[in-house]
Amino acid sequence: MLSIEHLYFSYQGQPPYVLNDLNLHIHSGDYISIVGDNGCGKSTLLRLILGFLTPVKGSIKRDTNNIRYVSQKNDFSHAGFPITVKEILDSYRKLLKIKDKQEVNRVLELTHMTEFKDRLISKLSGGQAQRVSIARAIAKKPKLLLCDEPTGALDYETGKEVLQLLQDICQTQGMTVMIITHNSALAPMAHKVIRFRSGKVASEEINATPQPIADIEW
Repeated sequence: MLSIEHLYFSYQGQPPYVLNDLNLHIHSGDYISIVGDNGCGKSTLLRLILGFLTPVKGSIKRDTNNIRYVSQKNDFSHAGFPITVKEILDSYRKLLKIKDKQEVNRVLELTHMTEFKDRLISKLSGGQAQRVSIARAIAKKPKLLLCDEPTGALDYETGKEVLQLLQDICQTQGMTVMIITHNSALAPMAHKVIRFRSGKVASEEINATPQPIADIEW
């Protein structure tokens, strides 16, 4: 599904490289944890996959097609406006030109946000706001869902709820989910654990029996 070969990247366009001869292959339907210390290149890789950055050299292909560079911008902002969860998702639906109005109800149900649909965005908890972000992402019905430190600003219990949601989406919707984290304790929940060090893949581990989120402690 996603093939990365001999990828080099530097914000200056020359050595030293943030990513240095990186090779990675992701298969459809995988739940992947990319683990590594802060500054090792994990988030840079995500931005390259999204097309927000352009490699110095090497290739990123999705289903044999090269990733295209796109300008980074906020496609919808609710800052300063009294808008509800359902209203922001419906606005996003229109922005994506999704004609089916039931798509909003679908993503609300998938993310367990139906009961909060009429709540103002400004009144959401951190976990609820994270769920709205996930709802926006899956409204596009993507094959690949990229999550950068999804539990970083959340308390322990809320973090586990969000991780459980991502695991459920992977299993029930057939999406490939890639989680980028510095927390190595989260690694056992994934089908594949990729460890980063100094801009390279230090190791890849296949986990035949991913651990339930409820059993993971950190």
